[in-house]
Amino acid sequence: MIQIKNQHEIDALRGAGQIVALTFVEIEPLIQPGAALCDIDQVAEKFIRKHGAETLYKGIRQLPHQRPFPGVICASVNQQICHGIPDKRELKEGDIVGIDIGLRYKGWCGDMCRTFEVGQVAPETHRLVETSREALQKGIAAAAAGNRLGAIGAAIQAFAESKGYSVVREYGGHGIGRNLWEDPFVPHIGPADRGPVLKEGMVLNIEPMINIGKPDTILMNDQWSVETADGSLSAQFEDTVVITNNGPQILTCI
Repeated sequence: MIQIKNQHEIDALRGAGQIVALTFVEIEPLIQPGAALCDIDQVAEKFIRKHGAETLYKGIRQLPHQRPFPGVICASVNQQICHGIPDKRELKEGDIVGIDIGLRYKGWCGDMCRTFEVGQVAPETHRLVETSREALQKGIAAAAAGNRLGAIGAAIQAFAESKGYSVVREYGGHGIGRNLWEDPFVPHIGPADRGPVLKEGMVLNIEPMINIGKPDTILMNDQWSVETADGSLSAQFEDTVVITNNGPQILTCI
């Protein structure tokens, strides 16, 4: 688990986070009906490299025999929860798509996800997206020095379930710093008294995945894409956050 030691390191992490956030500004206008996921991926890659950053998803494996991930972004459409492959699929009116981007800049990592509505979506779809956005904010607010790690997930779970949704269990957030995935695993469910005490300088990625239906997941045959087992819609939002004695600070912002 990394623990940031000084303001210089926070600023370095913020530099990486700003490039991630700017990449989302670059690609957001492309997220329209008829847009191919692979084209959005290419624009993101060009932008990231133009700013001197290193893409972190393309070519990685999480398991020894897993195929390398083929994209710079993860693009998870509708019932896909996470790790969707940015292939030739075209977005359609009424879809939602979760875009997840991780990069390294000057030795430090940034990681962020946003779920976008494609054109006009159904009211229940919009409600899911907005609830997921707010669930992230509830989790960040609970990331206060002195709280247990479980307080983050407890806040997310209580809010999402109060709105009638479920929270994915198997996949969660993580520490981040010099490497994209560091300890600890950040669950998005309680109890609040579980896990290590949050201390100043800890850096976490909080990324709740909220389902309209049940929380159960299934790994698809492409070895990457994770979908809801019942085929219901899922939405995800994610930010990189540093714990300070004055409250959590979001690093993936402009």
